[in-house]
Order: sequence, then C-alpha cells, then structure tokens
Amino acid sequence: MANIDFSGEASSSDIQAVQRVGQICALFGPHTTELTAAEVAERLGLNRTTAYRYCASLVSAGILERGPRRGTFVLGGLMVQLGIHALGRRRVVKIAPPYLAELSAAVRMTSVLGVWGARGPVVALVNEDVSRTLVVTVHAGTQLDINSSQMRVFLACKDQEAFDRVTEGVSAAKRAELEAGVYMARRNGYSITSHPDGLFAAAAPVFDEHGICATVAVLGADQMADLSPGSPALTKLLETADTLSKELGGGQERKRIAEV
Repeated sequence: MANIDFSGEASSSDIQAVQRVGQICALFGPHTTELTAAEVAERLGLNRTTAYRYCASLVSAGILERGPRRGTFVLGGLMVQLGIHALGRRRVVKIAPPYLAELSAAVRMTSVLGVWGARGPVVALVNEDVSRTLVVTVHAGTQLDINSSQMRVFLACKDQEAFDRVTEGVSAAKRAELEAGVYMARRNGYSITSHPDGLFAAAAPVFDEHGICATVAVLGADQMADLSPGSPALTKLLETADTLSKELGGGQERKRIAEV
C-alpha cells in the first residue's frame, strides 16, 4: 500500500490508496465476516496480488486481522475500537433504547434505530417484538439497501450528492423508483415499504440540532396491520421520532424540514 505524505499535497496514488482501503473495509458486514484476497479482488476488480498486498498491509495497521480459516481476513481490533467510539459519540444511540422498547410494546412490532453509515443507513439498535409467534427482526450492523424505508427517509433529508452516491451503478428504472419513494417520504414525513412475502416496514426521521441523525422504524409481517394516516401504529411511530428529536434538540429542524 502506498505511503501517504501529509507534509504536502497528496498524490493521486495516495488518494486512490485511501479509497481502496475504504472499499475493502466496506465489503464486510453482518453476513460477510471474512473474506479471502481472491474474493476482495473479484468484488473490487483488482488483481489478486494487489488485493493481497492491500489486505496484508491492513493487517499490519490493525485494520484487518487474519481470519480463522486459512487465507481469510476479518475486521481487526482497530475497526472494533473505532466503531464502538463512533457509535458512543452518537447521543441518539444512548437515549433511544427505552423509546424503542415502548414503541415495540405499544404497536407489537419490532422497532429499529438506523444511523447513516458509509453507504447508507446501518442498523444500530433493535428491540424485538416477542409477543407474536413470528418474530420479525434484523441484525445490528446490517447495511440497509435502497429498497428500505429508512433509506428513503434519510435521502429525503439529505442533499443530491448523497442520492447520487447511493445510486451509483443503479439502473435508471431503480433510480426512478427510489426518487419517487424519496419524494413521498419528504412529502409525508415518513416512508412505508412492503414486500411480496408480507413483510413491511415504516420509518420516520429523528433530528438533532444539525439535521437528520437517525431513523426509527417498525418491522412486521401482519398483512392486516393498519399503517394508514392517523392509525395508532403510525401515530406512535411518529410520536416516538418527535420525542427523540425534541430531546436531541432537533425539534426546530424537524419543523423546518416539514415546511420545505
């Protein structure tokens, strides 16, 4: 990996090296806990030797570690340390748990808090509804895709650059579908998505004094669930998002967004 000289202007190779490190780290997630250099090469379009050199250098820096299986790499201790520190600095993660518990109990659905990560919303907290036979849940650390209600809510409150980043490489049809969903989320102040298998999600934004800082959502599988405007479940979701926003000092920001 190239050495970066901070004493002057970074070269284009330095910048590319930093970008590669970010791309490699972003490959990991709840369902991708270890990777080989060959898999990194395939996913990023690198040759295997280059991919291995990057991975080996990241091991030396503590960003990656050797995995339990021969030839594999996993996220290292430095990433664990930084991840815990980054989440700990987000006040919403500290104060949200009792609100999520209350929301789940009131609507009998799993509640979720999402925060903005490198490529979109990431699940930070989950409070499962265990009152039903079927428990609908999602793992903390899951990167939510462009079909999620939380993605639409976040993008409704972010700039065009964020939208362009998320939709890079996406088909024109998928981009148009997301644009429509973002428009509705901005107009309504929330987003509801459903899937053919009966699963659904509804999400609303949480603001601090700087703007959107999180999304709160409910997940369910009951096709008869009422999430129409004014329904008890949707009302409770919006009340929870409003209460969190006010505690975080984002009440005025939420009002400003609603007036746009």
